[in-house]
Amino acid sequence: MDTKVVRVGSTEMSFIDEGKGNPILLIHGFAGSKHYWDKIIPQVANEYRVIALDLPGHGESGMSKNNYSIEDMAGTIKELLDQIGLDKVTMFGHSLGGYITLAFAELYPQHLNGYSLVHSTANPDSDDAKEAREANAKKIQEEGAEPFIEGLSRKLFSPENTVENSTEIEETVKIGMNTIAEGLVSALIAMKNRPDRNHVLEDTELPVLLVAGEKDQIIPAEKTFTVTKPNIEKQIIEGAGHMSMYEQPEELVKVMKDFLSKI
Repeated sequence: MDTKVVRVGSTEMSFIDEGKGNPILLIHGFAGSKHYWDKIIPQVANEYRVIALDLPGHGESGMSKNNYSIEDMAGTIKELLDQIGLDKVTMFGHSLGGYITLAFAELYPQHLNGYSLVHSTANPDSDDAKEAREANAKKIQEEGAEPFIEGLSRKLFSPENTVENSTEIEETVKIGMNTIAEGLVSALIAMKNRPDRNHVLEDTELPVLLVAGEKDQIIPAEKTFTVTKPNIEKQIIEGAGHMSMYEQPEELVKVMKDFLSKI
């Protein structure tokens, strides 16, 4: 898969652009990159145009400032879409990418055909979670990223899959270690400060897909399935933790394509 780079403001943004057809945009999670979707892209690009980007400070994308809010990242994505000439997309956001997807849906709903939260939530952080974000940001600043990334990567997968997915866990560690410390800290603070966005789900008339992992240790299904409406579809990926794109890619592709076929 070829990587492309465009300048968005004073920042270089890296992304994969594969396939033809109705465009979909894939947004990775915290400490991830566009390569989180490597098992998904070939299976979806045979029917759709698939764009998978690196968020600021992640992968091969730069940062034009020290701190990006969730809303800033949504705005950067809007600028990227403008640069490559896309007016409307269907957006899939994994974890942190889901928080950004909801912000995008609130700020730029006219530029979406529909959207999906993949192992994500519209809820804000609890007080305990906010304290943990602050502590992790401080730890990264003082000790570097490696100890934090090693611990995080194992929690992303279902405990039952750690042996079977050992190669994939190593891959997420490598991807995480390619995230600059400033990018990690910025994203942690952005997640800590994000607001409750359940009202976005409650108010939207767009098609929405909520995807949860049966064994997710980070965001359990009840935190994903917070709003029930006729236009909101809910799917649980059996046997998956927080990383169904690695743990159950065929099932995730099936769920994604079924949702896309209805838009």
